[in-house]
Amino acid sequence: MSRDQNAERNHSVRINNSTFERVEGFKYLGTTLTYQNSLAEEIKSRLMLGNSCYHSVQNVLSSRLLSKNLKIKIYKIIILPIFLYECGTWSLTLRKERRPRVFENMVLRRIFRPRRDEVTGEWRRLHNEELNDMYSSPNIVRVIKSRRMRWAGHVAHMGEERERIGS
Repeated sequence: MSRDQNAERNHSVRINNSTFERVEGFKYLGTTLTYQNSLAEEIKSRLMLGNSCYHSVQNVLSSRLLSKNLKIKIYKIIILPIFLYECGTWSLTLRKERRPRVFENMVLRRIFRPRRDEVTGEWRRLHNEELNDMYSSPNIVRVIKSRRMRWAGHVAHMGEERERIGS
């Protein structure tokens, strides 16, 4: 493999007799890959897909005819898998944890609906702590971290097998 001498200017890579255009990022198997291996782009992409799914079922989540347990199952079965696809490879910093939490709280607020304040009688939005208490499952960041640990276990186990296969 060799780089064109003008690779920085024309953004291409030459391998043998083939020239490939260098791009900022692309989708591969549903995952956004960038030349800087930016997790922010992948989270942004997953949030857009999760929001799209959320908006397609938001009327169901707002319905008074369905129980809260059924709405939570809809969230876990339909919305979460779309957002969490390939999240086992994500390395979240505290700053990057914020967007998934905001997304989850938005969905949970739709499910649990506003509450009437006992003192003033006014309707108010639920606080994050109240949402966490009402939602008995692990929050979205915990799920991401547990999947990352599971992925790390798979990778560690694969290393031993690959050494035997490669020999």
